[in-house]
This record gives sequence, structure tokens and C-alpha cells, in this order.
Amino acid sequence: MKGAWLPMGILLAWAALALLGPWWGLKPNAIHLERILNPPCPESWLGFDDLGRPLWDRLVVGARTSFLVAVGVVATAGFLGTLVGTLSGYLGGWWDHGIARIMDIFLAFPGILLAIALAGILGPGIENVVFALAAVGWVGYARLARAQVLSLRHHEHIQAAIALGSGIPRIVGRHLLPLILAPLIVEATFGVAGVVVAEAGLSFLGLGVQPPAASWGSMIRDGTRYLLVAPHMVLAPGIALMLVVLAINLLGDWLRDRLDVRQSRRK
Repeated sequence: MKGAWLPMGILLAWAALALLGPWWGLKPNAIHLERILNPPCPESWLGFDDLGRPLWDRLVVGARTSFLVAVGVVATAGFLGTLVGTLSGYLGGWWDHGIARIMDIFLAFPGILLAIALAGILGPGIENVVFALAAVGWVGYARLARAQVLSLRHHEHIQAAIALGSGIPRIVGRHLLPLILAPLIVEATFGVAGVVVAEAGLSFLGLGVQPPAASWGSMIRDGTRYLLVAPHMVLAPGIALMLVVLAINLLGDWLRDRLDVRQSRRK
């Protein structure tokens, strides 16, 4: 547990900013013309942007944007991918063959490029970003769930459940899902990091949340024009993004080691 305290603390701070920010009376869109590009000061811990808006307030709103997108995408993609992959691996036959070919088609395209194409077709907005990233991300969960179920469906306890007359919902819910949850949880952890980066990338390209709403990606995009005279505009959201992604990856590594049965036995 020692190695997980720091990443968990960073992620709890991220979640606190996202969930409690709306009750802090922030003014992320308040314009102060006399403070344009001002560096960090007591009035704003992180300084002001090119329109005189407080970067701390906008950073908190950006944390909420990335948190909501990450939770929405991982929950949607994880549920859909796990359901499709589990049924595909258990039923087999033409159903499994068809689902496998669909997954191959999705994997033939680079994920971020497909997300950019979908976001461009659907238009900007946080709901469309969630849909675009979920439409790309379900394949990873489906492949993992399918591979796990294919290795488990011929085990003795599954055959015993079939012999006793258990239906597919009971077999999947009681005998398969509990055994494949560990790798899926690890996959979801790393998936959160990927979604946070992808959302920032889409917002950087102008396909995410639209002004005046704040996103870490759009904040970095706005700050690149003033990098030499106001580096705090890029450093604040960039460091926040780096810390969150790093913490998620470290927590994912820790979970993978803790949930690895073979490594636990060796210890």
C-alpha cells in the first residue's frame, strides 16, 4: 500500500476539485482587463490568462471536465465492451466470429484518429466527446473479456453449472464475471489515463468543450501563443495533466501487481 499513497492522494485531489469545485464560488469566465497575462499573485494562485481570467478557477473547471469525461467514457466503454466480449467468448460460433471481425475493423484504425473523425462528424461538445471516445474504447475491454472467457468456459465449475441447468445470465454473472474482473479493473485504470489525454487532445484541436467552458487541453492551446511572455498559461494545465496521468498509471501498476495471482504466490 506504501507505493499507492501518493498517486491516490493526487487522484483524490483531482476528484475533490471536480466534484466540489461548483460550490466554491469560482468565477472562471470573469474578465479583468487590467490583469491580462499577470503571473501568479495572491488574487490568483496561478496567474491570469490572455483575457484576464483567473487560471486557478479555470483549472478547477478543467479538472471537472476531464473527470466527467473520464468517468463517462470508462463506464460506458467498460460496460459495453465487457458485455460484448463476455457473450462473444461464451457463445462462440458465428456470434464470436462476427464480433471478432468487428473488433479487427476497429483496431485497423488508430484510436485517436477515429475519435477525431467521430468528434468532427458529431460536432464539438462534451457529450459528443464522451460518445466518440466510448465508441473507440470499448474494443479493448471486449478483447480482454473475450480472451478471459475463452480460457474459462471449459473449466469444471462452468460445465457443472451448465449440467445443473443454469442459464446464460446466471453463468455469466455468477461464474464468469467475478473471475475476469481483476484484469478488467486494471484495464479500466489505464483507460482513465488514456481518456484524460484524449479529451485534452480533442479540446486542444477545438473538438472538445467550447469556449468559454474550460478544459485543460484548450487552456494549453490558448497558452501556446504566449509561451515566451506568459509560460504559466501552459505550465499550470500541463503540470496538472501530467500529474493526473502519472498518478493513474502508477496506481494501475500497483493494482496490476496486487491483483496478479501468480506474483502473489511467488511472494
